[in-house]
Amino acid sequence: MAASLQDILLTPDVFPHVVDDCQQLIDQEVKNKSGISGTTVKVAYKTANAFAKGYLHNIVETLLPDMVTQLEPYWAEFTASGASEFGDYLVKRGDEVAQALLVVTDARAKNSDRPTIVKAYGAVRGGASKNITAALPAVGVLVQKYAG
Repeated sequence: MAASLQDILLTPDVFPHVVDDCQQLIDQEVKNKSGISGTTVKVAYKTANAFAKGYLHNIVETLLPDMVTQLEPYWAEFTASGASEFGDYLVKRGDEVAQALLVVTDARAKNSDRPTIVKAYGAVRGGASKNITAALPAVGVLVQKYAG
């Protein structure tokens, strides 16, 4: 039986590296955005970055365990399927995976007491599914880096 994502990504010695890699993935995804919707994402990201030193890193650290929980069934299906690329597997289920991950961020926004952050999140929430789906190949690569 293949190891769970929890066992792969959330161990004390691996978790900080995964957080750093997730932060880099997010930074790169935001940097690559273009057009009007890309500008909206960049402004929201800049707002969150300016909110407090280390805020986004702390958010990644906080949300990652719940994100891993949401990805766990897809990882189990992927490993059972014998497919070779987790990113490709996720992309084929893009809308479903995006909605599963948005459950985590929506809950965080709903329970946040930081109106500036909630407003920035609200500005990008409409296109979030599309942006998450676009990042799924990189998410798959990140996961497989540690599943190695």
